Amino acid sequence: MPRPRPSSPYSARSPSPMFTLPQKESRKPTTCPGSVSTRGLHSIYGDGLEREAARKPDQKLLYGVGDPTAMFSSDSPHLSSRGSIIKWFWDSAEEGYRTYHMDEYDEDKNPGGIINLGTSENKLCFDLLSRRLSHSDMLRVEPSLLQYPDWRGHLFLREEVASFLSFYCKSPAPLKPENVVVLNGCASLFSALATVLCEVGEAFLIPAPYYGAITQHVYLYGNVRLVCVYLDSEVTGLETHPFQLTVDKLEMALQGAISEGVKVKGLILINPQNPLGDIYSPGELREYLEFAKRHALHVMVDEVYMLSVFEESVGYRSVLSLEGLPDPQKTHVMWATSKDFGMSGLRFGTLYTENQDVATAVASLCRYHGLSGFVQYQMAQLLRDRDWINQVYLPENHARLKAAHTYVSEELRAMGVPFLSHGAGFFIWVDLRKFLPEATFEEERLLWRRFLENKVLLSFGKAFECKEPGWFRLVFSDKAHRLRLGMQRIRQVLEGKSQVAEDPPSCQTQEPRGPHRRVRRRLCVSLCVRQSSTTSGVLPSSRE
Repeated sequence: MPRPRPSSPYSARSPSPMFTLPQKESRKPTTCPGSVSTRGLHSIYGDGLEREAARKPDQKLLYGVGDPTAMFSSDSPHLSSRGSIIKWFWDSAEEGYRTYHMDEYDEDKNPGGIINLGTSENKLCFDLLSRRLSHSDMLRVEPSLLQYPDWRGHLFLREEVASFLSFYCKSPAPLKPENVVVLNGCASLFSALATVLCEVGEAFLIPAPYYGAITQHVYLYGNVRLVCVYLDSEVTGLETHPFQLTVDKLEMALQGAISEGVKVKGLILINPQNPLGDIYSPGELREYLEFAKRHALHVMVDEVYMLSVFEESVGYRSVLSLEGLPDPQKTHVMWATSKDFGMSGLRFGTLYTENQDVATAVASLCRYHGLSGFVQYQMAQLLRDRDWINQVYLPENHARLKAAHTYVSEELRAMGVPFLSHGAGFFIWVDLRKFLPEATFEEERLLWRRFLENKVLLSFGKAFECKEPGWFRLVFSDKAHRLRLGMQRIRQVLEGKSQVAEDPPSCQTQEPRGPHRRVRRRLCVSLCVRQSSTTSGVLPSSRE
């Protein structure tokens, strides 16, 4: 099939440069399941999705109350009911990731292996990080590092975290070390906060699509559920962009949950957002926080991508930069080095909260989620080195992210694929609805499997509880040779079709500060899916 002509609704500011990087070194998805409280995990790929996808256009899905145990049954005589559920989450959610590791791409040893464009990791700056972490100032042994610390974290580290966040979050007043708690990653923070803020069976509001593993983060220990605030790709009313979160949508989801007898205790915000890449303006943040205050809700704000805003025209503001938070005692901010510093394997996360009851309760759980003294020392050394961060790491990291983003964006344009991107994070939210023969989540899963059979791993929209079948998250923060090969394989899948599929309702394709334009293009395609015995039943990774 000939290469399709680009149907580009995108605003290009300047010719895109060739994607080059410095040569310094060679399941069932865990989402808020269901539109009603009786829908369980086992319906995610069953009739429940087909009924949801078959809704009439005027039957908008406004919210969904997740119930991860509604249809679960234990299959192990050796485990408690909780143990069986925990095992089930692992078995189903990690399947795609394990499949990738069994056939992982290696340029020399396994060039035909799977390219991972599904896991949100920054793989572009290992050379910079390895040099900095190998400096002699990172290596120190003293008695206090080998002994039990304050469970909130060593004071020297909490002081550096407070100083670091004060500077990069642009807080109006210096942040205080006593409000800092250090844990081993944001997953532990979600889990700890859910456990100390909610009673069993209570819930958090969360805009959807969202990073789906949060479902298990808040459920496995705390037995806390999520109420999805479903967002649409279609722009209506006073909205300015697809999947826009508004206070009206929050209000409708909250009242819907209350009508079903669900007590909502808080709101989760991810800023920059995963998987959309949206950045909330200061005005929007304040509106969401005022909504939470009116309803006496806690707000958990995940800012794990705050330093990964690589588009200069995008104005990111941390919630900690706002003058006079509406309810500081119920506003809890999370950050980690996993994304902004490409250290997802190091497991360092931090909570900032002015509520000392919350800080103390979370700190108590640090007995199970703490960091070694050596890692705490290294993190303090890294965070205090502003010269290296500002003059070396951040400029180079942003340049590499932007180059990788530019390359993948141009490839998608050339394939006539609409997408959303806002100049932040490591991913592009890709609209593949026109490639589905039918607008169902089963067809979405089959297309995902087709990608996997052709040795490229993506994450499909249902893993993020997107209510519209056909959206995929594509991670671009990888080395040039892997991106090129991954995009080639994506093209092969999308062009290996011969039958026309009906166009879905068009969405707007956005780039930072660019105009909104409608995408209406039909490619002559049909889905050719083979049921592979090696991938049958394989599900996408729940990892970020």
